[in-house]
Amino acid sequence: MLFTSYNFIAFLIVIFLLYYLVPKKFQWVLLLAGSYFFYACAGIHFLAYIFATTVTTWWAAKRMTAIQQEQAAYLKVHKAELDREQKKAYKAGMKKRTRHWMLACLLFNLGILAVIKYTDFMISNINSIFHTGFTFMNFALPMGISFYTFQSMGYLIDVYRAKYPCQDSLPKFALFVSFFPQLVQGPISRYDALSQTLYEEHSLDWNNIRFGLQRILWGFFKKLLVADRLVVAVKALVGSPEEYTGAYVVLAVFFYAIQLYADFTGGIDITIGIAEVFGIRVTENFIRPYFSKNINEYWTRWHITMGTWFKDYIFYPISVCGWMLKLSKWSREKLGKEAGKRVPVYLANIVVWFTTGLWHGASWNFIVWGMLNCVVTLVSYELEPLYARFHEKVPAASGRWYDGFQAIRTFWIMGFIRILDCYRDVPLTFHQVGTVFTTGNWGSMFTGISALGLGAADYGVILFGAVMMFLVSLKGRSGSVRKQLAEKSVPVQVIVWFLLFFSILILGAYGVGYDSNQFIYNQF
Repeated sequence: MLFTSYNFIAFLIVIFLLYYLVPKKFQWVLLLAGSYFFYACAGIHFLAYIFATTVTTWWAAKRMTAIQQEQAAYLKVHKAELDREQKKAYKAGMKKRTRHWMLACLLFNLGILAVIKYTDFMISNINSIFHTGFTFMNFALPMGISFYTFQSMGYLIDVYRAKYPCQDSLPKFALFVSFFPQLVQGPISRYDALSQTLYEEHSLDWNNIRFGLQRILWGFFKKLLVADRLVVAVKALVGSPEEYTGAYVVLAVFFYAIQLYADFTGGIDITIGIAEVFGIRVTENFIRPYFSKNINEYWTRWHITMGTWFKDYIFYPISVCGWMLKLSKWSREKLGKEAGKRVPVYLANIVVWFTTGLWHGASWNFIVWGMLNCVVTLVSYELEPLYARFHEKVPAASGRWYDGFQAIRTFWIMGFIRILDCYRDVPLTFHQVGTVFTTGNWGSMFTGISALGLGAADYGVILFGAVMMFLVSLKGRSGSVRKQLAEKSVPVQVIVWFLLFFSILILGAYGVGYDSNQFIYNQF
């Protein structure tokens, strides 16, 4: 069921009505049943995967919490009898036991993800390198497996770190893993944040309904007016690379940046809006990323929950682990203090960006995409002293206009790296980008744009939608746009609602059966 399909809207209405009709203590049970029904619609056999992750993670977390409680109880009773070394040895032994449970669960669940998602990628590379003929497995990818696996493993690691005790109830934990609005494309929620409102009893609240529906409509607006129109032109541009070179590649970069933003943030808006209608708070995943002045800032604004997941569960553990500290000490002694202190940062960044690329897809274009992000990030880090001296020498390089220049620069850097998503072939992508500097086509582009499957009316709607997204983002810099709208008079609010609704109804791009194209991040 697509978020923008009639079937999903009907499903959502039924769940919404039942949610506020059933006794409040059963609201979370209804959400659990609805979430499993929603997931089963993508393939009933896929339930086995999400259920396996749920049960194994819940059980491993239960065992780790039990060990931690056993340790606390033992030390409380025997505190006076044990010296410092004995306490240290006892804690180390108990830590080892919890680590065994964590590692076993991580290996099992990440193993499921790796086998399903990356087996054919490995076979393809083995066949290519060794000229073998291994048969591809062609595993079907369960919906949202990367999202719910990472969310569950984040919970597991947090319990291991004793950040909070485990969830005793298997059904309640199952709801955390399978909560249907975020199954399609995230965000990757943290248990301590989502659980605060997920299991609560909620009364019908007009503000939740109003703000939630506004967010849902805004997501539909982005998806149906902008993303699902631009996808036609993007497919035409990348589908005939021999024909569309030079200036057309720049156009593809620009169109895809807008399409991806409208698609991904539109889906997240729908997710957050649906949750809000039920009185549930889901973490924000985007904060005006195209206003970022550099790539580091960009990745604190784009797909925020993914970035923080990799930072908290991969970057920091690698940076401070025993062997890294030893390597850092050795590097300082052999390479000097300045070079030595960079070793943990560089290696942790390389691992994080390689893993991030691989998480996005089982192909070399995503790995290269990740490593290019890594290179730009580290180069920016090294150039920070140069930037500081530049700003000292050139005071004019500040203020609103310079901020705008930096945002435009970051937009195009990220856009050209991201075009690897489209061509899905590394040599072809670099060849196409190269034609920007070797082939003109600027004159023909302005006439050839009409041959991309879109008419003047389509481009007009896209321009209208893109301008509206820009203006709303600009307005959002001074606070929540929905709250600002709520402060307006009732007639103004009604007019905005109707304009938004009828824009979607009249100008939305609908496919066969009035179902829009699948969300891009659903494949992950």
